[in-house]
Amino acid sequence: MKCGLAAPPSGVGTASSAGGAGKAMTAEQVVAGFNCLRHEQRGLASMAAELELELNEHKLVIETLREVDPTRKYYWMVGGVLLERTVEDVLPALENNKEQINKIIETLTQQLQTKGRELNEFRGKHNVRLMGKDDQKAPSKDSSEGSGGKASSTGVLIS
Repeated sequence: MKCGLAAPPSGVGTASSAGGAGKAMTAEQVVAGFNCLRHEQRGLASMAAELELELNEHKLVIETLREVDPTRKYYWMVGGVLLERTVEDVLPALENNKEQINKIIETLTQQLQTKGRELNEFRGKHNVRLMGKDDQKAPSKDSSEGSGGKASSTGVLIS
């Protein structure tokens, strides 16, 4: 899932209405870009959390199966199909799956950190402030923001 920050949202031009700056983003584009980056970051975090649950399930099953007779029958649901195998056949596959899940979680964690840095760079570049969070840090900096708009002369305020 890509935001496409280089291209403006459909129906919005890239030229600034004040003086033809060419590549200046409007307040709406900044908000849309920020929200898109935040959505991507949340998606990565959600995927990582799901895989953490899956990893914990694999660990629990592996621990349980190590104490069981290797010739015992084991039923395994794979893609909606119930398979019958022995513990000695399925245990290596489960351990391999666990390792693969670990690698994916590490990759997602790196992507999450990268997305966080990208989000912070975007915030800094476009002077994006979050309502409630950044307002407490500098409450008297902008007195003209109370007019109901999301954009001011100093940046973009996102609720």
